[in-house]
Amino acid sequence: MLNEIETLPEGLLEAGVSDLQDLLGGPTLMHLPGRRPEPLFVTVLSHGNEDTGYYALQALLRDYRERELPRALSVLIGNVAAARYGLRRLDEQLDYNRIWPGTEYMDGPEVDMMRQVVDIMGERQAFASVDLHNNSGINPHYACINRIDNQFLHLAALFSRTVVYFIRPLGVQSMAMSHICPAVTIECGKPSHKYGVEHARDYIEACLKLSELSREPVHSHDIDLFHTVATVKIPEHVSFGFSDDTADLRLVDAIDHMNFRELPAGTQLGWLQGGDALELDVRDENGRPVQERYFRIRENALVTTRPFMPSMFTLDERIIRQDCLGYLMERLLPESG
Repeated sequence: MLNEIETLPEGLLEAGVSDLQDLLGGPTLMHLPGRRPEPLFVTVLSHGNEDTGYYALQALLRDYRERELPRALSVLIGNVAAARYGLRRLDEQLDYNRIWPGTEYMDGPEVDMMRQVVDIMGERQAFASVDLHNNSGINPHYACINRIDNQFLHLAALFSRTVVYFIRPLGVQSMAMSHICPAVTIECGKPSHKYGVEHARDYIEACLKLSELSREPVHSHDIDLFHTVATVKIPEHVSFGFSDDTADLRLVDAIDHMNFRELPAGTQLGWLQGGDALELDVRDENGRPVQERYFRIRENALVTTRPFMPSMFTLDERIIRQDCLGYLMERLLPESG
């Protein structure tokens, strides 16, 4: 399934994301030379509706059309089939950012493809890895890491002072690549925002210009570090919505405005219809059910039981079904890791 190429395809610098399936034929790993031989590895369009990374890369490569890159650059252009329709993934597909080595999924063509990519980048001695994403809800620009390590923290802080450490979900690109080189996931806000493209483009260029990543500690006042402690999913048998009074759970209209705000205990997230109990799928970073630790039902309202900070809460009901409602975080000081 994987196309591996050593040159820039004709037309790539002008193509929109919906054109890539016809232009490339499928997921494509592209290697471009640069002054320093150890490549920066960049992944774009792991989710077909998250286009900022692709347009940032396109802008960068236009600027370097007649110039040598400061460092070799390897790029995986991922789910071009879903990108044609502006979707996170097609219904028959696995999530391209849940199938990297370490995934919970059984072997299959897509899982094998991501293992192949990791092997290739290991052989090429990747300098660092950057996986570019968007959010569907309201979130700041932030970086994610899967290891509390000074080089990882420096790579993340180069993009944003807001940094999130997580070890779930499994099978993500940054976690797989963390065994080879410093790796980050970069969250660039909502798709199609001009500032997101500019910020991501400048970040990729800054990474290309690095000669090394510092091993010195990152000062605690230079970053805001958070730890993802739980994932919130809505089970298939539970109906939900934002305006449907007949659904089992009616969520508050602007739930995505809660992202990256420290919510006090007692914050209401929704209402129950016709009952005083609700089964959510809330799991900690070890996969254990922890609904009672974070939520309870009070007078038919879903409320929080303790302070936490949510991320990636979204209003997109399709994404909630395909992935999750969002994540719960707590503050973490760099020196405590």
